[in-house]
Amino acid sequence: MKLFISYLKYHKRLILLYVLFCIIFIAVFALYHLPLNAVIYPFVLCLLITAVIVIYDFIYIRQRYKKLEELKKFTEAMIEDFPQPHSVEEEQYAEIISVLKNEIAELEAVSGKKYNDVIEYYTLWVHQIKTPIASMRLTLQNEDSELSRRISADLFRIEQYVEMVLTYLRLDSDSSDYVFKEYDIDSMLRQCIKKFASEFIARHLSIDFTPTCEMIITDEKWLSFVIEQIISNALKYTRKGGIRIYMKAPKLLCIEDSGIGIAQGDLPRIFEKGYTGNIGRIEEHSSGIGLYLCKRICDNLGIKIEVQSEINKGTIVMLDLGRNRNVT
Repeated sequence: MKLFISYLKYHKRLILLYVLFCIIFIAVFALYHLPLNAVIYPFVLCLLITAVIVIYDFIYIRQRYKKLEELKKFTEAMIEDFPQPHSVEEEQYAEIISVLKNEIAELEAVSGKKYNDVIEYYTLWVHQIKTPIASMRLTLQNEDSELSRRISADLFRIEQYVEMVLTYLRLDSDSSDYVFKEYDIDSMLRQCIKKFASEFIARHLSIDFTPTCEMIITDEKWLSFVIEQIISNALKYTRKGGIRIYMKAPKLLCIEDSGIGIAQGDLPRIFEKGYTGNIGRIEEHSSGIGLYLCKRICDNLGIKIEVQSEINKGTIVMLDLGRNRNVT
């Protein structure tokens, strides 16, 4: 009905013109005192012919409308399937769409090239900066003092931030390097925990890891990044106590800390890019990027991530590994 009303509005000038002609015919017949049947018969005949034409034209318009509605669901690559223009006006619209399509293609090509250049630059930068970091680590290996341990911890943080930059850039890459296989989650967790061993020792924090004895299908590199980021956040905001890692339910991995917690008002927004909340404003080194990256990666891996937290009572991050997507 909405389409038919719109159709009538679009052709209102023709309808008014038809009505005007009918009035003129009636007026002329009335002035010449001609029989009424002489005007009614052609009036009804013209009305029937017009109705047939309108119905036929409306059916054609409705078919085109339905096809255009279907095409709205596809990408700009489907523009070639547009209905053929049947008027000068439609041909102009088709030309405009074609011009816009070419401009979009050019902009995408330029944007894609710039994006690839940025990825290449930062990839090279990451490899270059890892060289002096490795050199500093070798230098510190022969020393065992509070200062050397503090510097080693800072170097580890730098490595994490470097990987975070590269991960952030790769998230929107057209080419994906996800490789899904079956992994032992316990082995993956032990490797992640081992990277933070010195920080646990230096800050006198405990780590309680309960083996899960679970096998999961995932991408080891990307999931390891998520786990490491969660552990890093837990350590960042934990002053005393420690961290527990356990399986609460079948393939529901929990990473729990005894840290300062997250305000209830901040919980709905913790996965937003750049959002730090009240705790982030107190802890100036918070970037608001870590959990955003975790959420994006978990979405790509088919993992559901949830957070439960209370101020001064700690935080629990839960990864539903049972929702992992299948190997492709």
